[in-house]
Amino acid sequence: MLAKTIAEYQAEGAQPEILFWVGCAGSFDARAQKVTRALCEILNHAGIQFAILGEEERCTGDPARRAGNEFLFQMTAAMNIETLNMYGVKKIVTACPHCFNILKNEYPALGGNYEVVHHTQLINDLIATGKVKMKEGGAFKGQRITYHDSCYLGRANDVYEAPRAILEALDADLVEMKRSRKNGLCCGAGGAQMWKEDEPGDKRINLERTEEALETAPTAIAANCPFCITMLQDGLKAKEKNEQIPVYDLSEMVLNNIA
Repeated sequence: MLAKTIAEYQAEGAQPEILFWVGCAGSFDARAQKVTRALCEILNHAGIQFAILGEEERCTGDPARRAGNEFLFQMTAAMNIETLNMYGVKKIVTACPHCFNILKNEYPALGGNYEVVHHTQLINDLIATGKVKMKEGGAFKGQRITYHDSCYLGRANDVYEAPRAILEALDADLVEMKRSRKNGLCCGAGGAQMWKEDEPGDKRINLERTEEALETAPTAIAANCPFCITMLQDGLKAKEKNEQIPVYDLSEMVLNNIA
């Protein structure tokens, strides 16, 4: 079993160090489920006691708020906060920047006050403290990797260094896109755009971003968000490059390289 629920921990009279907020994508999307498993395996390898909410976890309400349905957001968030507070949750990790942003920055106004970290921050800390050790000359040593800054981790929360430090620990050759860090370009899925049809225009934004990634001549693209991964993979398919250039979440790269 990769993860126990927090209810199971408490039934044993125990409290986990951290709650892993899996998120809708990490729960139901086949591609994002691989990231969920990778993070669970890394946490187990590092000896971190963590739990999930399991069937008690709902959507954070982020897509509803971004799409303008404030009532649905408030109702969903209130139920989540009631559950989290009931279990005495103090610290949360999530692999989704959308969940990270809303839990960290928007739940406190509704009574949900937690220490919230993105999985790239936690994994970087585990590597830095030696709880997770990387292989010498692993699979990504010297590989040209370009990294896509997701909007909600980058510009919304100024998390730029932890993901890049992970790539450095992997001995990868990071090649930055012309638009990166604070100047990074959205993949096209944020702001609830994932759930609606395209508006009229000349080019889909994920194609624009994919073209920028391809300009770096990478062997792979690294990302930190389930929506970004989907949009970049779709862009690579449109360019008929999806067989040659994989898109990885940073957790998958680390799991592949653990000593």
